[in-house]
Amino acid sequence: MTDSDLSAAKSKKEQFENLESGLPPANDAGVFGATIKPEESELILIGVPWDATTSYGGGTSESPLALLPASHQLDLEDLAFGQPYKKGITLLPLDEEILALSKSTRKKVLQYRESADAQAEKPSLLKDINGASDFVNIKVEQCATKWLSQGKKVAVVGGDHSSPFGLLVALSKVHRSFGILHVDAHFDLRAGYEGFHHSHASIMHNVMSKLPNVSHIAQLGIRDFSRDERLFHESLGSRSSVMYSRDIGRKKAMGTNWSQMVDELLRPLPEKIYISFDIDGLDPSLCPSTGTPVPGGLQYEETMYLLESIVATGRKVIGFDLCEVTPNPSSEWDANVGARILYKLCGTLLSSM
Repeated sequence: MTDSDLSAAKSKKEQFENLESGLPPANDAGVFGATIKPEESELILIGVPWDATTSYGGGTSESPLALLPASHQLDLEDLAFGQPYKKGITLLPLDEEILALSKSTRKKVLQYRESADAQAEKPSLLKDINGASDFVNIKVEQCATKWLSQGKKVAVVGGDHSSPFGLLVALSKVHRSFGILHVDAHFDLRAGYEGFHHSHASIMHNVMSKLPNVSHIAQLGIRDFSRDERLFHESLGSRSSVMYSRDIGRKKAMGTNWSQMVDELLRPLPEKIYISFDIDGLDPSLCPSTGTPVPGGLQYEETMYLLESIVATGRKVIGFDLCEVTPNPSSEWDANVGARILYKLCGTLLSSM
C-alpha cells in the first residue's frame, strides 16, 4: 500500500469515527456526511438531474443536490442494517450537461404542449424532446456500466421517474434475469405518453416492453392510473402483479396485517430484484411537494418494514432508484424524508449482497 493509499484509508477511517461519535460533518462533505472516493465505495449513486417531461409539478431535477445536505442531518445507526455507510457510499458529481439539457428540453416540452401547429412545429419539437431523452438514457447507461464493470453496486437518484432507464438497461446486460419491486402512486405503464417515448409516465412500459430479462414486476401503492395502463398490466400475465392502495386499505379493514401483505407482495419476485421507488408512493404528508401527489399511499414505518423484509427473505438487491423527490424552498421536509428513504434503500442493497 502506497503512502497515498494509507492517507486515503486514514482519512476514510477518521471520517467514519467522526460520524460514529456524532460530530457534525463538514458543509462540503459527501452524501451522508463522508467524502469517499468512488473507487473506495461499494455503492455508487448516480444523480440524474432530469425532469423535462414532468406533466404536473416540476423541480425534481433539483433533488440530488437537495438530498446531499439533507443527508448530513441523519444519524446513521440502523437497527436492522447496522452501519451501511461504512461500506462506502458515493454520490457522483452531477452531470452538468444533463442538467442544462433538462432545462432547455423543458422549455421545448412546454412549447410543444402549447403549440397548435401539428404540421410543422410539433413534429420538430417532439423529435428534439425524444432525442434528448435518448441522450440521457445513454449517458446513464454508460456511467452505470463503467462502475458495474468494476464490481460496484449502482443506484440512481432522480430526477423524474424516467431517469433510471439507462441503469436498468445496464443491469439487464449483467444479469440474465431479475425482478422489479415498484413503489409508486402510478403504474407508469403509458405507451409514449404525450408522444414522449421516455416520459416519466412510461418508464415501466418501456422496461416491460424492451427488457425481457425482467421476469416479474410487483407494483405497490398504485392508486392513479388509466384504463390502458390497467389493461397493459393484465396483458403481462404472470410477469406482473399489483397491490393497489385500495387493496391495502381493504385488507387492513378486514384484519390482514402489514406483514401478511408484504409476504404476498414479495412472493412472486425472484431472488434478484431491483427496487424502483417513486416518492409519491408514500402518503403525501411525507412528500407534499412531489410533482404528482395522490391521497393514500404507504406510511413511513410500513416502508421501513417492507425494505427490511426484502433482506430477511434472502433476496439480493442488484440496484435501485429513488425518484420524484421535489425540494421545497420554504421547507426541508421533502428532502429530509427523501434522504431517510435513500439511506434505507442503500442499507437494503448493501445488506443483501
